[in-house]
Amino acid sequence: MNPLQLDKRLDTTEQVVEEIMRLHRSLPPRPGLDEVEAATSLIQNVEKEDQAWREAIASQRKPSDVPGELFAILQEMKKGLVQFKSKEQIREAVKLLDLETVHSLFDDFIQRASDCISSSNGSAPPSRPPRVPTTPPSSLYLNEKTPARPKEMVSRDDSFVSKAKPSLYDDGFVAPRAPQVVDSTLTAGGNDGDKLSLIKLASLIEVSSKKATKELNLQNKLSEQVEWLPDSIGKLSTLTSLDLSENHIVVLPNTIGGLSSLTNLDLRSNRITHLPESIGELINLVSLNLSGNQLSSLPSSFSRLLQLEDLNLSCNNLPVLPESIGSLASLKKLDVETNDIEEIPYSIGGCSSLTELRADYNKLKALPEAIGKITTLEILSVRYNNIRQLPTTMSSLSSLKELDVSFNELESVPESLCFATALVKLNVGNNFADMVSLPRSIGNLEMLEELDISNNQIRVLPESFRMLTKLRVFRAQENPLQVPPREVAEKGPQAVVQYLNDLVEQRNAKSLVVKPKKSWVQMCFFSKSNKKKQSNMEIV
Repeated sequence: MNPLQLDKRLDTTEQVVEEIMRLHRSLPPRPGLDEVEAATSLIQNVEKEDQAWREAIASQRKPSDVPGELFAILQEMKKGLVQFKSKEQIREAVKLLDLETVHSLFDDFIQRASDCISSSNGSAPPSRPPRVPTTPPSSLYLNEKTPARPKEMVSRDDSFVSKAKPSLYDDGFVAPRAPQVVDSTLTAGGNDGDKLSLIKLASLIEVSSKKATKELNLQNKLSEQVEWLPDSIGKLSTLTSLDLSENHIVVLPNTIGGLSSLTNLDLRSNRITHLPESIGELINLVSLNLSGNQLSSLPSSFSRLLQLEDLNLSCNNLPVLPESIGSLASLKKLDVETNDIEEIPYSIGGCSSLTELRADYNKLKALPEAIGKITTLEILSVRYNNIRQLPTTMSSLSSLKELDVSFNELESVPESLCFATALVKLNVGNNFADMVSLPRSIGNLEMLEELDISNNQIRVLPESFRMLTKLRVFRAQENPLQVPPREVAEKGPQAVVQYLNDLVEQRNAKSLVVKPKKSWVQMCFFSKSNKKKQSNMEIV
């Protein structure tokens, strides 16, 4: 339908007034003040980003073997791509400001029409200077000015007129509509399938800032085009929890450090390649999740996050952990699994509150001796690495309850580990160096409930194994077990414990006649050979 309706007959003042109001109402809803502020801020941010990219491109040096003209073409193409992306990012913001400009222009027309009607009714309208139309922002690209908005406007409706002057509605030509004060707050979720564009995100930030919002959940709520956050994110100084997980964010602004009250920040499953130094200004941060990104390093300012208790850096591209990690004395949980880490720094011993350390799927060749300083450690998991031996200082881990060193290259388990008597779960299975034995004093681990030694080369279990009376899960498959026999091991852990107890009793009973005293392994095989001889005598 053509909104202009040029063929419509307008013979009376009332018909003209009705047409004026119809055209006014035909406009889309007026943007809220917060949306206008957000759009303006967004355009300014893009302008700064655009300039930074252009300067970075201009600073690139031409390789000596590349023709100057060819390199210049490359530079111009890069600048063109930057400009295109900038326009894409501000397209919605420009459209919103264009709409605000049209609304401001129509407000002026409505006021003039009201003055005209007042004049025709006998009252002289006050003199007012003619309005100079505002240039639409879209024609200015990145240098537009925000249209001035009359202070007397209170809603998006047709009542944008000064209360001191008579309006069209007072003349009864058009039925008045109740003013609507529109809250431009955006619901982060919206309808099913809704995603927030950059301008909507900026608007949400403005509204949240004014409302002193405490929690903001934007998990999987941002459109794919949103690869960075507006600088205005730093205004959210009252925010305590921010969830930006499962989006497409590539970079964080320096203003992220302005979130001074933040205690929980979830950035998992994005595409972040580096962190700004300002991340260290989040001194109240307790939980930080950066898993599933593309980080290859951590800023030195990380050492300032002294309140941090839970840090998840899993599934990134980290080749090392910085020495500064040892400054995090409040840290309780550290997850760095699925990276390219070859060494855990000695400074890890400074994490004196650590209870859980997960470093699976890395390239570790050893654990630092300083690991023994973390007496609070309860869970240590280093599966799928290249560890050849465990540090002797593990005997100091008096709180250790779970240890998983499966799928490594362990040749043996140190006797010192058996002093970690709080162990409940121990997994040393699938070690590719062909582990042939368990520590003789493994029976000291009387709290042990689960033990996995599968896929090794263990033939004989140590005598002290019989002390593991709480063992309820025992995995020993793919071992050439002889003591106890495989059929006994298949009956369960307590059957193994009982078998070894019986074997010790038999040895003790024969200890008076068997001289010299044989070792545990010799005794095991002596018992077997005797049984074979007896069976042969019976057959004869």
